[in-house]
Amino acid sequence: MNLHQFRFVQEAARRNLNLTEAAKALHTSQPGVSKAIIELEEELGIEIFTRHGKRLKRITEPGQHVLESIAVILREVGNLRRIGEQYSAQDTGTLSIATTHTQARYVLPVPVARLRESYPKVNISLHQGAPDQVARMVIDETADIGIATESLSSYPELVTLPCYEWQHMLVLPAGHRLARKERLTLEDIAAEPLVTYHPSFTGRTRVDTAFAQRHLAPRIVLEAIDSDVIKTYVRLGLGIGIVAEMAVQGDAGGDLVARPLGQLLGHNVARIALKRSAYLRDFVYHFASLLSDRLDKALILKAMSGQPHDYEL
Repeated sequence: MNLHQFRFVQEAARRNLNLTEAAKALHTSQPGVSKAIIELEEELGIEIFTRHGKRLKRITEPGQHVLESIAVILREVGNLRRIGEQYSAQDTGTLSIATTHTQARYVLPVPVARLRESYPKVNISLHQGAPDQVARMVIDETADIGIATESLSSYPELVTLPCYEWQHMLVLPAGHRLARKERLTLEDIAAEPLVTYHPSFTGRTRVDTAFAQRHLAPRIVLEAIDSDVIKTYVRLGLGIGIVAEMAVQGDAGGDLVARPLGQLLGHNVARIALKRSAYLRDFVYHFASLLSDRLDKALILKAMSGQPHDYEL
């Protein structure tokens, strides 16, 4: 048996038993993938997959155990590679970050710049996506670290730690009637056309929950994943907007007014995600500490070993 066979079996399972898609992902031929899987099954003396003709139909019970072992083996192979990189060139390499647009645009520029000051030979690879995509990129080892508000903590393959707390802000034209109101209510907001985030981004779940608890149905006229897009349409008069507070920092004195909504919508927690049991190079720990001074190497190592599951902000 060999690592190629393990990778082919794992990729076939990931691609919903579609050998053509698995072959494309592995840059090889479909017959080659099929042959390697059959050879591994013959060597083990079991069927990993049941078949209908040449098509894989499902994973067998012993196949599930094989996949679990393969996942451990390939994870440790990846760790061996990273250990070699760590000690052969400790201050060089690539830090791959998976995150959402809001984090990439408003939160990460300063920590990334500071990391480059400390590790000038480390390159940064930034991958943007929805929170579920961020989680998958960390699990698949496309990224070393993931940063998002939603979804990350629901994946058992990941270790997640809270990074920082933030609230939503209401943005509206300076001359809008609500800009002059001293105490805003959810009823005030629900009465206006609303521009805000797509349901899977930037704490939108908390926004929807707050309105639902008051039995209110806001008139959402536009959804976007980009805070700058939301602010642009508010400026154009499409409605009032709800954005993350990071997106309005530095906007004081402009044509928009920002009002905090933490008292109405509650607060959100951005989290970092790391693949459970992965070997992390020193610059990954350093970058985490730049995101939050609470995220030191000792705490992350404890979390990665399965001791604490969380800590309070």
